[in-house]
Amino acid sequence: MPNVLEAYRGESAELTCNYTFSKIKKLPSNITTQWFVETPAEPFGKRWRIFYDSSEIKVVDKNTNYSERMDVRSEIWGTHILIRDLQISDNREFFCQVNGMEAGFREGKTQLKVFSPPTQPVIEWVTTPIPVTNVKPSKVASCETRNGYPKPNITWYKDRRPLTPDPQRMKVDTLTTKHSDGLFSVHSTLEYQVTREDKYARFSCVVSYFVPRSVWMLESNTVRILVHYPTTTLELKRESPPGLVIEGDTVTLRCVGNGMPPPSYFFIKIEESGSKSNLESKGDVATLNAVSRNDSAIYQCRVRSNKTLNGDHNLTVHYLDPAVVVPKDLEVMLIGEDLTATCNALSSLETSTVWFKDKQQVGTGNTLHLNNATYNTSGEYTCEVTCPSMPDLHTRGSVHIIVQGSPQLVGTEQEVQQDKGAGRMVNLMCEALGHPLPSITWNIDGSQSWHEVVSNTSDHKTRSVVSVKGTSNISALCNASNDIGTDIKYFSIEAVGRVTPAAPFHSAEGNGVIIAVIVMCLVMLAIGCGIVYCLYKKGKLSCGRSGKKEITKEKNNKEDVVVEMRINTKKEKAVLLKAINGDKNGHNEQVTGPHTHRNGFKPDM
Repeated sequence: MPNVLEAYRGESAELTCNYTFSKIKKLPSNITTQWFVETPAEPFGKRWRIFYDSSEIKVVDKNTNYSERMDVRSEIWGTHILIRDLQISDNREFFCQVNGMEAGFREGKTQLKVFSPPTQPVIEWVTTPIPVTNVKPSKVASCETRNGYPKPNITWYKDRRPLTPDPQRMKVDTLTTKHSDGLFSVHSTLEYQVTREDKYARFSCVVSYFVPRSVWMLESNTVRILVHYPTTTLELKRESPPGLVIEGDTVTLRCVGNGMPPPSYFFIKIEESGSKSNLESKGDVATLNAVSRNDSAIYQCRVRSNKTLNGDHNLTVHYLDPAVVVPKDLEVMLIGEDLTATCNALSSLETSTVWFKDKQQVGTGNTLHLNNATYNTSGEYTCEVTCPSMPDLHTRGSVHIIVQGSPQLVGTEQEVQQDKGAGRMVNLMCEALGHPLPSITWNIDGSQSWHEVVSNTSDHKTRSVVSVKGTSNISALCNASNDIGTDIKYFSIEAVGRVTPAAPFHSAEGNGVIIAVIVMCLVMLAIGCGIVYCLYKKGKLSCGRSGKKEITKEKNNKEDVVVEMRINTKKEKAVLLKAINGDKNGHNEQVTGPHTHRNGFKPDM
């Protein structure tokens, strides 16, 4: 027989009793086998027979716990009994006695062990706050498991680690209940001395129990308890805005303590002078709206119940004042003068300054030097001041520079040629720089037919163009004047001995017409020269000496009439434009002079 047989409650278990005979020549004629169970009785217990087997009879005893749950099977060398629907009460010893008469008597036994796994443990925790200031361990949670056999065991865990028994910090009370069916229920209560570190701890209980040939465990849910502990440190944090604070921002300060529950806070502002003032707050938050540089200070939060604790935050509100430009708004300079302009803006941060004129950068730094002023120096200068570490901070200022001086006539000396007989119009232009804005007047001698065709102004420049009918020698004077001075320019139109059509001023179409006329004139001149030459050869043309010149074969001595213009400045520098008639060098040689043009005057419009 096996010494131990293990099975679960509700299952079936088969017990076997096998035997053999030795030292005999033949089997006994009558062999009896009996099965007994041990029942609890004081002091040594009592046996009850449950089965009898012999060569003559087989009997299952009645009125026992096994009469209805037992099946028997006999063999030559043994007997087997099958017990159905095992109960906790079947957890006992079973005895088998074999009597072979003259062959002898023998007994064996088997310990039947019945197991019943307990239920999943159920944990209940204390929902009220547990102060760390409690002197003795406080109840944390309870755990219960039911209907287990053998009796299950409960172990407490914190953060999935078993709690080590400590009489000073931990106490466990266990209550075991045995039910009428033999099953056990176990209830365990944990009392624990909590600390501040237990605010995030998770507690659980684990049930360990026996099963056939092993030990199993069941774990409960994990629970967190509410631990109360006093505040020992405070920290005042700026939640917004991130980074540097500038004027106009809304600042949010939050007081953070290490106590639970959070205490009641109040906020104060400590000025640089040492004066203190209370701030409005809501719970652990104080809000400063539209801060200015005057809000730069040390801010504190404190606990009402412990005024020795405080959290500090040094708030700096950065600023950039409007730019101040010197000279201010408007500055008048004389031509040729020097000027130094400055641009400054008071700031709590490092600044960078750039100067612009007409959207073009003209300088860097807070100082701008304008040397040897000209009329082009006039205009509006803008300085932009920025803070590289805080791009949102920027300002600008400007100064308008006006350069004053007497008029200055601009443009190059020009030449105008006009056919004396054609009576075409010649355009004369004057352009003067100056401030105050100069006015231009004309004085023309030698022609009654002239009129102004262009008159305009822009900034410090005045422009005037007159159209003069050039049928004879003409003198013209352009006078540019303002409150400071005057400048003049002379023009002269002179008829000389060569007809060269002058280039008109008006448009490209006029140039085309004149070119065509010139070509036709040259063709007609060549034909005329040929006729004269033929007549001379035939003797039909005689030339006198008084006031006349011989016509030779040279092509360069054709007689022409040319209208020329001379331009004289106020220093009376005259430019000889052309001297063709009677010129020994021929008509292709040009009198030198600045900016002279052989084919006519082309003004700078």
